[in-house]
Amino acid sequence: YLFLAALVFIILGLARPQMGSKLQEVRRKGIEIMIALDVSNSMNAMDIQPSRLERAKQVLSKLIDRLEDDKIGLVVFAGEAYIQVPITADYVSAKMFISHINTNIVPVQGTAINKALEMASASFSPSDLQKVIIVITDGEDHEGDPVAFAQKLHEEKGILIYTIGMGTPEGSPIPVNPLNPYDFKKDREGNTIISKLDEATLIKMAAVAGGEYIPGNNAQAGLNKLFDKLKKIDRKEYEAKVYADYNDQFMYFFAMALLLLIIELIIIERKSQRWANFKLFEFTL
Repeated sequence: YLFLAALVFIILGLARPQMGSKLQEVRRKGIEIMIALDVSNSMNAMDIQPSRLERAKQVLSKLIDRLEDDKIGLVVFAGEAYIQVPITADYVSAKMFISHINTNIVPVQGTAINKALEMASASFSPSDLQKVIIVITDGEDHEGDPVAFAQKLHEEKGILIYTIGMGTPEGSPIPVNPLNPYDFKKDREGNTIISKLDEATLIKMAAVAGGEYIPGNNAQAGLNKLFDKLKKIDRKEYEAKVYADYNDQFMYFFAMALLLLIIELIIIERKSQRWANFKLFEFTL
Protein backbone atom coordinates (compact mmCIF):
# COMPACT_ATOMS: atom_id res chain seq x y z
CA TYR A 1 0.00 0.00 0.00
CA LEU A 2 2.83 2.40 0.82
CA PHE A 3 4.49 1.64 -2.50
CA LEU A 4 1.25 2.24 -4.42
CA ALA A 5 0.68 5.52 -2.54
CA ALA A 6 4.23 6.62 -3.39
CA LEU A 7 3.59 5.77 -7.03
CA VAL A 8 0.45 7.95 -7.01
CA PHE A 9 2.41 10.91 -5.60
CA ILE A 10 5.11 10.44 -8.24
CA ILE A 11 2.49 10.51 -11.00
CA LEU A 12 0.93 13.66 -9.51
CA GLY A 13 4.35 15.28 -9.29
CA LEU A 14 5.10 14.48 -12.94
CA ALA A 15 1.85 16.29 -13.84
CA ARG A 16 3.56 19.43 -12.45
CA PRO A 17 0.69 20.89 -10.39
CA GLN A 18 0.74 24.67 -9.89
CA MET A 19 -1.03 26.96 -7.47
CA GLY A 20 -1.71 30.69 -7.27
CA SER A 21 0.52 33.39 -8.70
CA LYS A 22 3.03 35.81 -7.30
CA LEU A 23 4.11 39.39 -7.83
CA GLN A 24 7.71 39.74 -8.86
CA GLU A 25 9.75 42.93 -8.82
CA VAL A 26 11.80 43.52 -11.94
CA ARG A 27 13.93 46.40 -13.19
CA ARG A 28 13.08 47.79 -16.58
CA LYS A 29 14.00 50.71 -18.79
CA GLY A 30 11.20 52.47 -20.61
CA ILE A 31 8.62 55.22 -20.89
CA GLU A 32 5.00 55.67 -19.82
CA ILE A 33 2.34 55.52 -22.54
CA MET A 34 -1.31 56.40 -21.99
CA ILE A 35 -3.69 55.46 -24.80
CA ALA A 36 -6.78 57.67 -25.21
CA LEU A 37 -9.25 55.66 -27.28
CA ASP A 38 -12.36 57.25 -28.78
CA VAL A 39 -15.43 55.06 -28.21
CA SER A 40 -18.09 57.49 -29.43
CA ASN A 41 -20.79 56.23 -31.79
CA SER A 42 -18.97 57.69 -34.80
CA MET A 43 -16.26 55.07 -34.26
CA ASN A 44 -18.79 52.47 -35.47
CA ALA A 45 -18.58 53.97 -38.96
CA MET A 46 -17.33 51.46 -41.50
CA ASP A 47 -15.35 53.60 -43.92
CA ILE A 48 -12.44 51.40 -42.82
CA GLN A 49 -13.17 47.74 -42.25
CA PRO A 50 -14.44 46.15 -40.11
CA SER A 51 -15.10 49.51 -38.38
CA ARG A 52 -13.09 52.42 -37.04
CA LEU A 53 -13.22 51.07 -33.49
CA GLU A 54 -12.36 47.49 -34.39
CA ARG A 55 -9.42 48.67 -36.49
CA ALA A 56 -8.27 50.85 -33.58
CA LYS A 57 -8.41 47.85 -31.24
CA GLN A 58 -6.35 45.82 -33.71
CA VAL A 59 -3.73 48.57 -33.85
CA LEU A 60 -3.62 48.75 -30.04
CA SER A 61 -3.26 45.01 -29.64
CA LYS A 62 -0.40 44.86 -32.14
CA LEU A 63 1.29 47.85 -30.51
CA ILE A 64 1.24 46.13 -27.10
CA ASP A 65 2.66 42.96 -28.65
CA ARG A 66 5.69 44.95 -29.82
CA LEU A 67 6.32 46.80 -26.56
CA GLU A 68 8.92 45.38 -24.21
CA ASP A 69 9.70 47.40 -21.10
CA ASP A 70 7.38 50.41 -21.31
CA LYS A 71 4.45 51.07 -19.00
CA ILE A 72 1.04 51.40 -20.60
CA GLY A 73 -2.42 52.59 -19.60
CA LEU A 74 -5.77 53.13 -21.30
CA VAL A 75 -8.41 55.85 -21.16
CA VAL A 76 -11.67 55.51 -23.10
CA PHE A 77 -13.69 58.57 -23.96
CA ALA A 78 -16.76 59.87 -25.70
CA GLY A 79 -18.64 62.72 -24.00
CA GLU A 80 -16.75 61.81 -20.80
CA ALA A 81 -13.43 60.09 -20.17
CA TYR A 82 -12.78 57.08 -17.93
CA ILE A 83 -9.68 55.13 -16.94
CA GLN A 84 -9.98 51.62 -18.31
CA VAL A 85 -6.46 50.39 -17.48
CA PRO A 86 -4.28 52.26 -14.94
CA ILE A 87 -0.63 52.71 -15.88
CA THR A 88 0.94 49.25 -15.67
CA ALA A 89 3.67 46.97 -16.99
CA ASP A 90 1.19 44.07 -17.19
CA TYR A 91 0.54 43.79 -20.93
CA VAL A 92 -1.66 40.70 -20.57
CA SER A 93 -4.24 42.56 -18.49
CA ALA A 94 -4.17 45.54 -20.86
CA LYS A 95 -4.91 43.35 -23.89
CA MET A 96 -7.72 41.63 -22.02
CA PHE A 97 -9.48 44.94 -21.35
CA ILE A 98 -8.99 46.14 -24.92
CA SER A 99 -10.74 43.09 -26.36
CA HIS A 100 -13.96 43.95 -24.47
CA ILE A 101 -14.19 47.63 -25.44
CA ASN A 102 -17.26 48.83 -27.37
CA THR A 103 -19.14 52.09 -27.93
CA ASN A 104 -21.56 51.33 -25.08
CA ILE A 105 -18.83 51.44 -22.44
CA VAL A 106 -19.22 55.23 -21.97
CA PRO A 107 -22.83 56.31 -21.26
CA VAL A 108 -22.38 59.97 -22.29
CA GLN A 109 -21.98 60.35 -26.04
CA GLY A 110 -19.96 63.01 -27.83
CA THR A 111 -16.24 63.42 -28.51
CA ALA A 112 -14.49 65.31 -25.73
CA ILE A 113 -10.80 65.04 -26.61
CA ASN A 114 -9.89 67.63 -23.97
CA LYS A 115 -11.37 65.45 -21.22
CA ALA A 116 -9.48 62.45 -22.56
CA LEU A 117 -6.18 64.36 -22.53
CA GLU A 118 -6.84 65.64 -19.02
CA MET A 119 -7.69 62.18 -17.70
CA ALA A 120 -4.69 60.60 -19.43
CA SER A 121 -2.25 63.22 -18.11
CA ALA A 122 -3.57 62.75 -14.56
CA SER A 123 -3.13 58.97 -14.82
CA PHE A 124 0.66 58.99 -15.16
CA SER A 125 2.81 57.98 -12.22
CA PRO A 126 4.93 60.65 -10.42
CA SER A 127 8.13 59.09 -11.81
CA ASP A 128 10.55 60.97 -14.07
CA LEU A 129 9.91 58.64 -17.01
CA GLN A 130 9.01 60.34 -20.28
CA LYS A 131 5.22 60.62 -20.62
CA VAL A 132 3.49 59.94 -23.94
CA ILE A 133 -0.20 60.14 -24.86
CA ILE A 134 -1.47 58.40 -27.99
CA VAL A 135 -4.91 59.64 -29.04
CA ILE A 136 -6.84 57.32 -31.33
CA THR A 137 -9.93 59.03 -32.73
CA ASP A 138 -11.73 60.23 -35.83
CA GLY A 139 -11.04 63.76 -34.62
CA GLU A 140 -14.61 65.06 -34.62
CA ASP A 141 -14.56 67.23 -31.49
CA HIS A 142 -17.35 69.71 -30.82
CA GLU A 143 -16.70 70.39 -27.13
CA GLY A 144 -13.40 72.26 -26.81
CA ASP A 145 -10.07 73.22 -28.29
CA PRO A 146 -7.93 70.07 -28.20
CA VAL A 147 -5.04 71.76 -30.03
CA ALA A 148 -4.61 74.43 -27.34
CA PHE A 149 -4.97 71.87 -24.56
CA ALA A 150 -2.40 69.55 -26.15
CA GLN A 151 0.05 72.45 -26.42
CA LYS A 152 -0.52 73.32 -22.76
CA LEU A 153 0.22 69.74 -21.62
CA HIS A 154 3.41 69.66 -23.68
CA GLU A 155 4.69 73.03 -22.48
CA GLU A 156 3.79 72.60 -18.80
CA LYS A 157 4.40 68.87 -18.28
CA GLY A 158 6.61 67.84 -21.18
CA ILE A 159 4.06 65.29 -22.40
CA LEU A 160 4.48 64.11 -25.99
CA ILE A 161 1.21 63.59 -27.87
CA TYR A 162 0.82 61.38 -30.92
CA THR A 163 -2.46 61.14 -32.80
CA ILE A 164 -3.84 58.30 -34.91
CA GLY A 165 -6.71 59.15 -37.22
CA MET A 166 -9.37 56.49 -37.78
CA GLY A 167 -11.60 56.93 -40.82
CA THR A 168 -11.48 58.72 -44.16
CA PRO A 169 -11.93 62.38 -45.12
CA GLU A 170 -14.89 61.33 -47.30
CA GLY A 171 -16.57 59.85 -44.25
CA SER A 172 -19.28 57.27 -43.71
CA PRO A 173 -22.75 56.98 -42.12
CA ILE A 174 -22.93 55.97 -38.45
CA PRO A 175 -24.71 52.64 -37.89
CA VAL A 176 -27.39 52.75 -35.20
CA ASN A 177 -28.55 49.13 -35.10
CA PRO A 178 -25.86 46.45 -35.51
CA LEU A 179 -28.54 44.03 -36.71
CA ASN A 180 -29.56 46.37 -39.53
CA PRO A 181 -26.57 47.63 -41.57
CA TYR A 182 -28.78 50.14 -43.40
CA ASP A 183 -30.09 51.85 -40.27
CA PHE A 184 -27.98 55.00 -39.92
CA LYS A 185 -27.99 57.95 -37.54
CA LYS A 186 -29.98 60.93 -38.82
CA ASP A 187 -30.24 64.60 -37.92
CA ARG A 188 -33.44 66.43 -36.93
CA GLU A 189 -34.39 66.95 -40.57
CA GLY A 190 -34.11 63.22 -41.26
CA ASN A 191 -30.89 63.44 -43.24
CA THR A 192 -28.26 60.75 -42.79
CA ILE A 193 -25.28 62.04 -40.79
CA ILE A 194 -21.89 61.49 -42.41
CA SER A 195 -18.98 61.23 -39.98
CA LYS A 196 -15.69 62.41 -41.49
CA LEU A 197 -12.12 62.13 -40.29
CA ASP A 198 -10.85 65.52 -39.05
CA GLU A 199 -7.19 65.15 -39.99
CA ALA A 200 -6.45 68.86 -39.69
CA THR A 201 -7.16 68.93 -35.93
CA LEU A 202 -5.17 65.75 -35.27
CA ILE A 203 -2.19 67.02 -37.27
CA LYS A 204 -2.16 70.30 -35.32
CA MET A 205 -2.48 68.50 -31.95
CA ALA A 206 0.55 66.34 -32.63
CA ALA A 207 2.58 69.22 -34.10
CA VAL A 208 2.19 71.48 -31.04
CA ALA A 209 2.86 68.65 -28.58
CA GLY A 210 6.12 67.24 -29.94
CA GLY A 211 4.50 64.21 -31.54
CA GLU A 212 3.29 63.25 -34.97
CA TYR A 213 0.04 62.44 -36.73
CA ILE A 214 -0.28 58.90 -38.09
CA PRO A 215 -3.10 57.76 -40.42
CA GLY A 216 -4.74 54.62 -39.10
CA ASN A 217 -6.22 53.37 -42.36
CA ASN A 218 -3.18 51.23 -43.14
CA ALA A 219 -2.78 49.53 -39.76
CA GLN A 220 0.60 47.89 -40.36
CA ALA A 221 2.28 50.89 -41.99
CA GLY A 222 0.90 53.24 -39.34
CA LEU A 223 2.00 50.92 -36.55
CA ASN A 224 5.52 50.65 -37.94
CA LYS A 225 5.79 54.42 -38.16
CA LEU A 226 4.49 54.91 -34.62
CA PHE A 227 6.78 52.26 -33.20
CA ASP A 228 9.80 53.80 -34.92
CA LYS A 229 8.96 57.15 -33.32
CA LEU A 230 8.50 55.62 -29.87
CA LYS A 231 11.83 53.78 -30.06
CA LYS A 232 13.68 57.09 -30.46
CA ILE A 233 12.41 58.44 -27.12
CA ASP A 234 14.95 58.34 -24.27
CA ARG A 235 14.14 55.67 -21.70
CA LYS A 236 14.92 55.55 -17.98
CA GLU A 237 15.19 52.71 -15.51
CA TYR A 238 12.35 51.91 -13.10
CA GLU A 239 11.10 49.14 -10.86
CA ALA A 240 7.93 47.29 -11.77
CA LYS A 241 5.82 44.61 -10.13
CA VAL A 242 4.56 42.02 -12.59
CA TYR A 243 2.71 38.76 -12.16
CA ALA A 244 5.07 35.83 -12.40
CA ASP A 245 4.17 32.28 -13.38
CA TYR A 246 2.14 30.12 -11.06
CA ASN A 247 4.13 28.58 -8.22
CA ASP A 248 5.15 24.98 -8.89
CA GLN A 249 4.03 22.39 -6.33
CA PHE A 250 5.55 19.21 -7.81
CA MET A 251 8.42 19.11 -5.31
CA TYR A 252 6.00 18.48 -2.43
CA PHE A 253 4.53 15.45 -4.19
CA PHE A 254 7.98 14.03 -4.90
CA ALA A 255 8.99 14.61 -1.27
CA MET A 256 5.92 12.73 -0.04
CA ALA A 257 6.63 9.88 -2.46
CA LEU A 258 10.21 9.66 -1.20
CA LEU A 259 9.05 9.61 2.41
CA LEU A 260 6.58 6.78 1.71
CA LEU A 261 9.24 4.75 -0.09
CA ILE A 262 11.66 5.15 2.83
CA ILE A 263 8.98 4.00 5.28
CA GLU A 264 8.15 1.08 3.01
CA LEU A 265 11.82 0.01 2.89
CA ILE A 266 12.14 0.24 6.67
CA ILE A 267 9.07 -1.96 7.14
CA ILE A 268 10.35 -4.55 4.64
CA GLU A 269 13.77 -4.61 6.38
CA ARG A 270 12.24 -5.20 9.81
CA LYS A 271 9.91 -7.85 8.46
CA SER A 272 12.87 -9.67 6.86
CA GLN A 273 14.82 -9.64 10.14
CA ARG A 274 11.85 -11.06 12.07
CA TRP A 275 11.44 -13.97 9.69
CA ALA A 276 15.16 -14.62 9.39
CA ASN A 277 15.20 -16.70 12.63
CA PHE A 278 12.18 -18.78 11.64
CA LYS A 279 13.26 -21.96 9.77
CA LEU A 280 10.27 -23.99 8.73
CA PHE A 281 12.13 -27.00 7.32
CA GLU A 282 15.00 -27.20 9.83
CA PHE A 283 14.66 -30.03 12.45
CA THR A 284 16.97 -30.77 15.40
CA LEU A 285 17.79 -34.44 16.03
